[in-house]
Amino acid sequence: MAELAYIGGYTPDTDGSGPGITQVELGSLARLGETPASGASFLAAHPRLPVLYAVGESGQGTVSVFARTAGGALSPLARRSSEGSSPCHLAVDPTGTWLAVANYGDGTVSVHGIDAAGLLTDVWIFPYREGAHAHQAVFGPDGVLYVTDLGADEVRRYLVGDRVVPHPDGPVRLAPGMGPRHMAHAGDRWYVAGELDGTVRAYDAGWRELLAVPASDAAGENHPSHLEVRDGFGYVANRGPDTISVFSLPGLERIAEVPCGGAWPRHFAIAGGRMYVANQRSGEVAVLRLKDGIPHAEGERFTVGTPSCVLPLRERSRTAPA
Repeated sequence: MAELAYIGGYTPDTDGSGPGITQVELGSLARLGETPASGASFLAAHPRLPVLYAVGESGQGTVSVFARTAGGALSPLARRSSEGSSPCHLAVDPTGTWLAVANYGDGTVSVHGIDAAGLLTDVWIFPYREGAHAHQAVFGPDGVLYVTDLGADEVRRYLVGDRVVPHPDGPVRLAPGMGPRHMAHAGDRWYVAGELDGTVRAYDAGWRELLAVPASDAAGENHPSHLEVRDGFGYVANRGPDTISVFSLPGLERIAEVPCGGAWPRHFAIAGGRMYVANQRSGEVAVLRLKDGIPHAEGERFTVGTPSCVLPLRERSRTAPA
């Protein structure tokens, strides 16, 4: 059972220099293959099937479906419209029934049904008001789909059952000017990174704000990108300072801030006691070893053009769906 990762990023036709999707063996950092995919800035995997999904971040956005064959190679299965412009994030619910897509360009959220083979079926489309910028989709533990809206300073909510409908209580309104980007749930709290005001904020189960702290202690502008919670820690990537901040949870006390190993950390993922940081502007994925929850750079890196997403997976020998 090999441990590998798929790295998504921008391609020459989407103002980048990457190949699309790159397959890497974790540990050795051996390059296993490349799959052409225009503007594959974010990736997600089906929870049970050997199927991978990728956005195509362009003016006329797309969602592509790939079969993951034995050894992790990708074979294209289908592609369809994301129903909006510049999709930048997508997520599959834990049952493998729904795929949600956040279209940053026009704020549209689309939710696609997934069939038994992992292919996309019916779609529900939710446009929003002018100036909206949907940034991340998260299926919560309560049967609700949450979508951060950087342009509206809101978290939009949708009920997901046999069909998808807007939440009767409407969106959650956050601090004006915050620019919510990525969020994560742990215990009875939500944690949200503000891209525009450089904060990390904690909310209770009713979305009442409990805490607001700077994401970085460095001087100058900071535009936080990805936020993740793991084993009692909250990790935030800081673009500008080019650092990773570590917070203890639930109190959001910053306990460390370390260099990200490159420039403009767009995304990161944790696997096997390491953090893999997609440094978009320096064209590399830096490997930081975790010791007692704190990342440490030891010079390991994987070179790839304009990386924007790292998706680690544990690959078994199996065949893809027909």
